[in-house]
Amino acid sequence: MEISDLITSEAVIANLKATSKKQALQELARRAADLSGLHERAIFDTLLERERLGTTGVGNGIAIPHGKLAQLDRLMGLFARLERPINFDSIDERPVDLIFLLLAPETAGADHLKALARVSRLLRDKGTCEKLRGSDSGEGLHALLTQAENSQAA
Repeated sequence: MEISDLITSEAVIANLKATSKKQALQELARRAADLSGLHERAIFDTLLERERLGTTGVGNGIAIPHGKLAQLDRLMGLFARLERPINFDSIDERPVDLIFLLLAPETAGADHLKALARVSRLLRDKGTCEKLRGSDSGEGLHALLTQAENSQAA
């Protein structure tokens, strides 16, 4: 499972404006609905349901909200760099400014977990995160996400 299989340049938001976790999830659900054809509310409800189990704010300013949707036919991701960091109830209590949303079909099983692990590995790299925080264009962010993956594989 490669990052480039999950995310297209249209699925990258360079300066997401959000002042809260809920607002960020709503904006991401709206964008995911536009890209997937699914209902925004179904995506948002799935994300909220997952957050109730425990925060997806994994620390170091990163959140990886995720969920499964029966209507989805493939794994898909969205990446957002927030204009300003927000409280995301992260495990380290630090505000979040990088969010990678991952949606999977209900039948994805191990593929969903492999994709989550891939995203987590990518965003654990401090150098990659510094570059992501320093870029303010969607194309640049997309290139960094997909190039970082290739350099990690080498």
